Amino acid sequence: MNSAYGDWLRGSLWTWPALEVVHIAGIALLFGSLVLLELRVLGLAPTLPLPALARLALPLTLGGFALAASSGLLMFAADPGTLLVHPAFRWKMLLLALAGLNAALFHARGGLARCDAPARVQVVLSLSIWLGVILAGRLIAYL
Repeated sequence: MNSAYGDWLRGSLWTWPALEVVHIAGIALLFGSLVLLELRVLGLAPTLPLPALARLALPLTLGGFALAASSGLLMFAADPGTLLVHPAFRWKMLLLALAGLNAALFHARGGLARCDAPARVQVVLSLSIWLGVILAGRLIAYL
């Protein structure tokens, strides 16, 4: 199903690539800040105060998510009919939901304050899920 917005977006020389750049920058900001924080939860750099790192990393993570989500919604709106039936897109959405649920459970149980075995399992799960989100996103273009 074509729309005027989708036709314009796909036909524009710079708009689609600019959205992709914003999307990738958001993903890099989100994932990069998460990796630093989650590696600290796993025990790397134990002298680095976790609360201070979290105060720096979490707003960057949320900002990256906001960039990726807003640009992703704009790209999705260009061709929702095709994407909704695309297997890689469906996997990406499922993994995004799992990443959000995992993060909510991690913070609800005070994972940053505990850094216990369940917290470490959750951060490994988080990193794995986010890598899956990235992989599924790239597969959208190739499947």
